[in-house]
Amino acid sequence: MKFWRIKTALFLNYFVFAILLNSVGTVILQVQNNYSISQGDASVLEAFKDLSIAFVSFLISSYIVRIGYRNAMLIALGFIATICFIMPSTHSFGATKLLFAAVGSSFALIKMSVYSTIGLITNSEKEHISLMSFIESFFMVGILTGYFIFSYFVDNNNPQSTTWLTVYYFLGGLCAIAFVLLLSTPLDESSLASDTPTSLVSEFSEMFKLLASPLVLIFILCAFFYVLIEQSIMSWLPTFNNKVLMLPVALSIQMASILAGSTALGRFLAGLVLKRFNWLLVLSICLVAAASLVLLAIPLSNNAAGKTVTGWGDAPIAAFIFPLIGLLLAPIYPAVNSIILSTLPKKKHGLMSGLIIIFSALGGTTGSIITGNIFERYDGQTAFYFSLVPMSILIVCLFIFKKLQAKVVA
Repeated sequence: MKFWRIKTALFLNYFVFAILLNSVGTVILQVQNNYSISQGDASVLEAFKDLSIAFVSFLISSYIVRIGYRNAMLIALGFIATICFIMPSTHSFGATKLLFAAVGSSFALIKMSVYSTIGLITNSEKEHISLMSFIESFFMVGILTGYFIFSYFVDNNNPQSTTWLTVYYFLGGLCAIAFVLLLSTPLDESSLASDTPTSLVSEFSEMFKLLASPLVLIFILCAFFYVLIEQSIMSWLPTFNNKVLMLPVALSIQMASILAGSTALGRFLAGLVLKRFNWLLVLSICLVAAASLVLLAIPLSNNAAGKTVTGWGDAPIAAFIFPLIGLLLAPIYPAVNSIILSTLPKKKHGLMSGLIIIFSALGGTTGSIITGNIFERYDGQTAFYFSLVPMSILIVCLFIFKKLQAKVVA
């Protein structure tokens, strides 16, 4: 199969960073236990992760072609491997903030490079959207795996224990393996050389010109509100399981894996379904179904009060049903990302990838902080009902996006 080595490297890079990035929900729960941090204060971990992604993306996206996609990924993997090996010797909330800032900064390089590399190794819009969906589904497999890896290192009998930090030795090893694989994998980027701008000023100018396009602006709103929904649920699901459904800490983390698993399945199926059906029809149905699931599943959490839960077998039904929302939301993000990238010339993919990352990061931070504060001031059910608001906005944005995209293609 053509490009199989670079595709394998892209999948592994995304897998490793999926575990690191989306451990934020698990770590939010752990810092509450370890360092007596409130839910509102714990929510800032999302900001350290996402704002560093946005900041680095803004600085680097306009000239990532100069660095080289492969070189950028190697820098990110080497840096975060080093940070992971240092992390177990730290025992503070401040060190945890810095960890997520480092992870976010590194992921900015990884995501820009992965998204841009997809354009180099695909030849059509359908091929692009299919590979994008498969890579994003593998990202969710990484998240799913991460829940079980972290729960293995958690001391369920002593929630205040910091022995779970040793998980970062294992994650550092995974980063090192990914580094070696990519180092031994060639990637032809010569077709981009002539398209590199000659000055930093012109590079930033190109970014702002792209941002002024109505199509790009409405896409940015789509990406922002989608990630706001996804991260508000994903980052707070372990805490919801523990504080609302009264599950033990390790089980709260493990059962959050249902969300990652259902999202991975949804993105895998999307890679198949979107080859045959109109993307707007599929995504609209998914959003309506997701909103319906929120209205169905959240009231079920009221039935969990007073029950003692020791394992998967006696967990309340809400712990199984609500995370299935991932199956319905899954196709949206890779589909709209692929559509905007395949609509633009390949020489602009690096710039567009940077914008995707910046506004996705801002959406993630906004969603997590809003949800954390609603969780603290009201309750977990109210916090998750909040997702209905951005879902309503997103479906309107998708219709406008389709209309503008049709004009550009025509």
